[in-house]
Parts: sequence; structure tokens; C-alpha cells
Amino acid sequence: MTVNSAQNNSQRHIRFNAFDMNCVGHQSPGLWRHPQDKSASYNTIGYWTHLAKVLEKGLFDGLFIADVLGTYDVFGSSNETTLRAGTQVPVNDPFMLVSAMAAVTENLGFGVTAGTAYEHPYPFARRLATLDHLTNGRVGWNVVTGYLPSAARNMGQEDQLEHDERYNHADEYLEVIYKLLEGSWEDDAVVKDVETGVFTDPAKVHEIRHEGKYFKVPGIAITEPSPQRTPVIFQAGASKRGTEFAAENAEAVFVTCPTKEMLAAAVKKIRDAAEAAGRGRYDVRIYAMQTVVTGPDSATAQAKFEDYKSYADVNGALALISGWMGVDLSTYGPDDVIGENVKSNAIQSSVETFQKASGDSGKPWTIRQLAEWVGVGGFGPITVGSGEEVAAKLVDWVEETDVDGFNLAYAITPGTFEDVVEYVVPELQKLGSYPTEYAPGTLRNKLFGRGDKLPENHRAAGFRLQNALVD
Repeated sequence: MTVNSAQNNSQRHIRFNAFDMNCVGHQSPGLWRHPQDKSASYNTIGYWTHLAKVLEKGLFDGLFIADVLGTYDVFGSSNETTLRAGTQVPVNDPFMLVSAMAAVTENLGFGVTAGTAYEHPYPFARRLATLDHLTNGRVGWNVVTGYLPSAARNMGQEDQLEHDERYNHADEYLEVIYKLLEGSWEDDAVVKDVETGVFTDPAKVHEIRHEGKYFKVPGIAITEPSPQRTPVIFQAGASKRGTEFAAENAEAVFVTCPTKEMLAAAVKKIRDAAEAAGRGRYDVRIYAMQTVVTGPDSATAQAKFEDYKSYADVNGALALISGWMGVDLSTYGPDDVIGENVKSNAIQSSVETFQKASGDSGKPWTIRQLAEWVGVGGFGPITVGSGEEVAAKLVDWVEETDVDGFNLAYAITPGTFEDVVEYVVPELQKLGSYPTEYAPGTLRNKLFGRGDKLPENHRAAGFRLQNALVD
């Protein structure tokens, strides 16, 4: 599929990512108790290598691995509920997973979450380049600015930076990354000349000489250029400032919208912003969160869904929502609604989304309804039905919202993903709405079909050697 053809829904393929986290339960608090759920095995290599092979069989673009560096302790001003429910704690490092999964796959991409708040960009650039080498160009970086106060405190700070200032800090962070990965080593710097004994030509390696408000990095990158140089940039911020950041940097954006109307508006906002930043409207792949519960027929799927709901931990869900919003929902009654004047230094787009969410009545959801909704798969829409029914519904979502694909959360793992691969993918392929094979090359080429490196209209291109006065 070419970039231009993405504008024609009849020619575009739906794209899938799997949404997981190196923890128990991820966004389905309580479902770790389900007899078929294996998320408690998150700390074993076998869990991840099996999942990777399942996803590659289903031709998923990639596995998107979320992460946090703190606990969800906003609800009740304590992390007790979080610990009891297994709500994204315990949680392990996502980067450690990728090499093992890459070793058992050939095409699956890996979007790894890492924040800009607490690790200096110089060593982090090396970690990115290392994974890009080891995966042969199949890695992406989900850029987050942080939102949990508990993480800030454990890093020696009183709280996160103010919301918009976090993005200003992230802007400079990415500038350093781009300078190191795009503008330090020339493409042919590594010569490996056995006769002269020269491995790298020093004249083709350049200091970046960065000195900004937050970072001072005078020297060279210490990694040679990797297949993509800069891994694919993922981003999930949907606030006004987050959208501006995405317009300049993101190649793939994840959004969470409970209705088609909200999703269509979000997709248009992102595409408009990308165009305003001098990029193409379809230079950003947009994935909407969605949870699919499916089976061989509609009745089986519905029975599964009812079964899953019986395991959901309501308080665990409220702990998640409180952390996302930065608002202690334990101070609300179960039949209260979230007011219009809530201010947050956490994920501002979450506050707006929860305020606008409504059930069939069109009235704002109560705290109880929000918790029940989030309890299975998180805050994205839940599609329940046979493979044929789910495929038709997903096609409708794409046609009505202009979204590129779906970031699929799970109810149970790996069962939810195995069901999608078995029942939904074949039906989408029958409709001509899903690929039947992987495109060649790196993750970036698989997503856009135009090569391994960032295009010239991307912000990073301005920091390449040929475009910047490095020396």
C-alpha cells in the first residue's frame, strides 16, 4: 500500500498492533485470576516468545509494550488498591523483552515505551540503536513524558514538570536523540579496512555540540548507524500540546476514543496538525485502542465476554483511571459524574475523554459505569462477536473515522490475541481489508513502503549531516 492509497478506504489495509505491558493484567485488573489468563507469566521468556510468534502468524505490525516507572497511588492516596489488584504492578523493564522476541520472529515490530523525564538522552540513544541493530530495524520508541507523581518522587522530585513543560523538555530530548542518531556518524564511517587496520574513519564521525536548556551533549554518538538510524517514533499524547508534539515527531499515534464520533474528530485533528507541520496527512499511522472478544460464533463470543466481566476488579479499574486522570476517584460516589472543571497534571486527554464519555442514553457516565467499562481491556471500545461480525465492525470503524488500524488490548492473554488471529484475521482477509503477507524490510518500510530512514519532511531530517552545520 502506498501512502497516497491510504486516502482511499477501498484500497487500504487495516493494521493491527497488540497492546501489552511487562506486568500482570495490564488494563484488565482482576482478570489475571481467570483460569485461561497467562499474564502472571509475564516474567518468563516463554510467555513473550510465544506471544510474538502468535502475533507474527497474524501479520500484526507489532507488539506495543506500555510502561510506567511508578505505582498508581492517586486512588485513595495510596497504592494499596493497586498492589492488591495487580494494577500494573509488579512491572518489569520492557526493553529487556525485545531481543528474545526478535530471535523467534522475522517481521514483527516492537514499539517500546520509555519516558523522557528520568533518563539522560545520551545513554538512551545507545539503547535505541542497540535494539535497532539486534532486530535488524524492527524497533520503535513510544515517547512518553510521564504522568505518575509516584515516579517523580522516586526520582528525587516533588512532582512531574507541569504538563506543557514536560513536552518542551521532551522536544529538546528528541533533538539530542536526532542529533546523535542522524547527525553524528556518516553512512560510510565504518570502513572495516583489514589492510590498513582502520575500522572507523574518524573524519566521518562528528561531535553534535548540543547545548540547550536541559541538556549539554558535546561529543559523538558511540554507536554506528543502525538500519533505521532513528527507530520509528510512536506517541500517544492527545492533548493540544501532545498533538503539536506528535505533528512534528510521531510516525504512529495511539488514541483512545470510546465512540466513532470522538475517534473521527481525533484522527482529523492529528492529520490536520501533521499537514500544518509540513508533513503529509498520511505520514502518521493512527491506531485506535480496541478490545476484541470473539469466537466461532456470536453466542460463544458473548458468553466469553460475560465470563470475563465476572473477573473484573472494579477498584483496580478505578485505580487505573485515577492515575490516568490525576484525580482521586475514591472521593466520588459510584453514581457521581466527573465535573467539567477538573484540572490535571497527568494525562489531560484522559480527563477530557472521561468527561465526554457517555452510554446509550447520551448522558455522562457515572463513576460506576466508567469502572465497569475499563474493567475489561481498558478504556477503548469493546467489540464482541464472531470473527465475521468483528471484521465487519472494524471495517466500519475505519471507513467512518479514517483511522489506520487498531491497538488491540486484551481481556486475557494470550487468548484474546490467539482468538483474533484465528477468527478475525481470516475474515478481514476475505474482505480484502487485511494483508496476506508482510512487506519487506524494516518496521518503517513495512508501515510506509518508502524505505528505512525518516523522510526529508520529518523534523529529524534537519539534524542530518547534510542539513545541519555540525562542524
